[in-house]
Amino acid sequence: MITLTINDQQHELDVPEQMPLLWALRDVANLTGTKFGCGMGLCGACTVHLDGAAVRSCVTPVAAAAGKRVTTIEAMATDAVGSKVQEAWLDVGVAQCGYCQAGQIMSATAFLKDNANPSDDDIASAMGGNICRCGTYNRIRTAIHRAAGQEEQA
Repeated sequence: MITLTINDQQHELDVPEQMPLLWALRDVANLTGTKFGCGMGLCGACTVHLDGAAVRSCVTPVAAAAGKRVTTIEAMATDAVGSKVQEAWLDVGVAQCGYCQAGQIMSATAFLKDNANPSDDDIASAMGGNICRCGTYNRIRTAIHRAAGQEEQA
């Protein structure tokens, strides 16, 4: 049995220690906002926060999350920065198919908490590990600028 703090709530999960955090979140804790993409930590669809840092949950074992705070897309509406990112995503109309967007929002939120005044290059570097098959990268960049209050760059 592993105890995880997910979105500020304690969860007792009867899962193997090496189970990917992604599957513990989706299949055991029933938090399905985090998506499976590549299963190798390369696309970013499965991004969650572990003690505030963006991590790929498909390659993070559950045991690595024990004793840490796991935050998923389901909690972004109550996060000060996360809610700004979500609002900007809607205002700009970032999503097309939407599949990658939870991971994109999680990465953008963690990034903006570390860099509240990003340049285009900063954004490109921070978001480079998140793939959008629909190619909404320009809208993602615009939304991140908007969430940072940089309307003139958005």
